[in-house]
Amino acid sequence: MAPDPDRAAGSLYRKVAADLREAITSGSFGDAGRLPAEGALAEQYGVSRGTVRQALAMLRADGLVTSRRGTRRVVLGSARVQSFSELLSFTHWARSMGEEPGGRLESLIRRPADAAEREQLRLEPGTDVYVTLRLRTLSGTPVMVERTVYPPRVGELVAELPPDVVSHTEPLREHGILFTDADHTIDVVAANADDARLLGCRRGSPLLREKRRTTDPTGTPVEWSQDRYLPGTVAFSIHNSLASSALSRHARDSD
Repeated sequence: MAPDPDRAAGSLYRKVAADLREAITSGSFGDAGRLPAEGALAEQYGVSRGTVRQALAMLRADGLVTSRRGTRRVVLGSARVQSFSELLSFTHWARSMGEEPGGRLESLIRRPADAAEREQLRLEPGTDVYVTLRLRTLSGTPVMVERTVYPPRVGELVAELPPDVVSHTEPLREHGILFTDADHTIDVVAANADDARLLGCRRGSPLLREKRRTTDPTGTPVEWSQDRYLPGTVAFSIHNSLASSALSRHARDSD
């Protein structure tokens, strides 16, 4: 089968963006430094200017660079921007703060997807999904209950993982399941019986909920998840500007 040029191009600009992101975060360009011109970057990576523009758009969306008409991209020297991996992965996020992440699988079931799950994961009627319930801890302290629905090709891999594995994202990546884009919805929900039992809170007490649908480089959904946090353990910040919009998660001290 001939390679898909659109998929190859998508993979290419993500690789360029990843390389530039690493250079920026390591300080190669310095605070408020200027990136090379598009033409120079295209020549450096052996890609088209269009590919470079797509890579720079990703960095701009992450709040790593900004630009004004007639000038080269400028590296933002403000507060550290949380990487996509840290925002997506509880394990990456915890380790970035110097905390020890923990995870315990409470249940994993395979069942037919309901209407909402079929819509979110783009599944045909009658398709089975894998549903996990996990307790997540920071340095041994329970902070979050994670509920994730996986499509069959991902769920089959998750079902083979040890129940006490800390991260699902990392071993799935080793099997070629890439988490590259996500939509987030944040609200407040009342704790149910499982939440109360696992988190040690009262049933009906408010929890911060993050709902997330994540897709791979082709736009195919790979998970639909909701994480419920104890109040006072985390907060989400959103920075908006003409140059970028960035969402980040950070720890909070209890009041």
